[in-house]
Amino acid sequence: MKFGPVPIDTAEGAVLAHATTAGERRFRKAHRLSAADVSLLRAAGISEVVAAVLAPDDLSEDAAAERIAESMVHRNIEAKPAATGRVNLHAEAAGIFTVDAAMIDAINAVDPTITIATLAQHAPVEKGQMVATVKIIPFAVASVLVDAVTKICAGGEIIAVNAYQPVRVGVIQTVLPGIKPSVLDKTLRVTEARLARSGGRLTAERRTPHEVGPVAEAAASLARDNDMVVIFGASAMSDFGDVVPAAIEKAGGTVIRAGMPVDPGNLLVLGTLGGKRVIGAPGCARSPKENGFDWVLDRLIAGLDVTAKDIAGMGVGGLLMEIPTRPQPREPLPARAELKVDIVLLAAGRSSRMGGPNKLLALFDGKPLVRRTAERALGSKASATIVVTGHQRERVRTVLSGLDVTFADNPDFTEGLSSSLKAGIARVSGDAAGAMIVLGDMPGVASADLDRLIDTFRKSEGRSVVRASHEGKRGNPVLLPRSLFAAIAHLEGDTGARHLVEAEGLDVVDVEIGKAASIDVDTREALEGAGGVLQD
Repeated sequence: MKFGPVPIDTAEGAVLAHATTAGERRFRKAHRLSAADVSLLRAAGISEVVAAVLAPDDLSEDAAAERIAESMVHRNIEAKPAATGRVNLHAEAAGIFTVDAAMIDAINAVDPTITIATLAQHAPVEKGQMVATVKIIPFAVASVLVDAVTKICAGGEIIAVNAYQPVRVGVIQTVLPGIKPSVLDKTLRVTEARLARSGGRLTAERRTPHEVGPVAEAAASLARDNDMVVIFGASAMSDFGDVVPAAIEKAGGTVIRAGMPVDPGNLLVLGTLGGKRVIGAPGCARSPKENGFDWVLDRLIAGLDVTAKDIAGMGVGGLLMEIPTRPQPREPLPARAELKVDIVLLAAGRSSRMGGPNKLLALFDGKPLVRRTAERALGSKASATIVVTGHQRERVRTVLSGLDVTFADNPDFTEGLSSSLKAGIARVSGDAAGAMIVLGDMPGVASADLDRLIDTFRKSEGRSVVRASHEGKRGNPVLLPRSLFAAIAHLEGDTGARHLVEAEGLDVVDVEIGKAASIDVDTREALEGAGGVLQD
């Protein structure tokens, strides 16, 4: 392939490097010029174009990306159609991602024109989430290079999503004097939720004294009828001969590993009993926040083996985000009032479930909903408010006239939520530590609610995702740290940032703001029930 200025008389078949206009016709970047295109350009007085001229043995960027993707051996993964030299690969099931790093490294070493990027080894993924991308850098690449890559891909499975399996889990909780039943009840609820997210099911619970004999007896009983046993000790393991590891061995099992180089999660115990896995859960597993227990549990539920060597290798990356509710944090985190937060107000949707009228223009107390939401954003501690427009953009802009907001137009709003997120995040100021995503159709969210989220974000030094909640259920708005911005650029379709939060392993802090976190107005009934009046 040759790249550079090309005389118009020899430009047929060349690939444009830049968008080019000929009269009323506009040719997009990467357009391959036909004879008719060349005639139009010549008639418009254009004597040369900057373009790529393919050699006979070159493959176009899309053809090369497709060929590489088709040669990859993978499981539970779907390759999307090529576009702009890129093929994205998405999970067909929820599970744990695995990758042959040596194969990926070998491919990326073939030539800089060919790249493959993936999620991290053992990253948890949701169904539909992008797990890898094949990208051809120039407009074309020599077929011999693609041949070299496909030869590497023939070496075996390169990536996989190991789907979660519906395993049955029995739980033991030991009891010491002073342990409140409410603590045990909460632990049970947290464990049920942790299992549900990955397809597992809690089938039985036993509460025993914190003694070797009773724990061993309960473990043996639960192991007979379940696929896995989880033990929550009333007292943390302080020695490798302590109650939980000793009980596993007394029941006839084997301790694979006691202790792990992940914090929080150091005091985990992993064993086997009757061919079933037994996990002695660290104290931090009573919290829903990510910890080392999740790393082991999710892999086992996905059908992956976890060995002592695997756990020993978890130290790099094992220093997880501090859990705010931990009694003795490693280091105190003072509030950082100077951290800037921008609000991204999403107002580009089509209100398709309304059957015609735009819900954002509905009147609440005589004021359009989107204006009321914008005013509340402006009344908060946020540094700036960015309004993403798309559907009926001019009408939305008109009702927001006079407000100190920045507009981010999303011409691709029909492609789904991800396009609006990307358009809004792209306009966030360079010195903002985070962006709060505010939905335009939530009439109950007040400025004070937004301020509570911002204050919590600042206390975490801008490192946590802060999410509004109602009675323990996640809701909106959501405040995202800058560390997630780059990943948002790769979202596709009607997808929000939730799976990114889980994949990146960031700490998530829920802030209770009441019913406002869960009330939106997607339907006529919901809108009218919330006090709104639709406008034509």
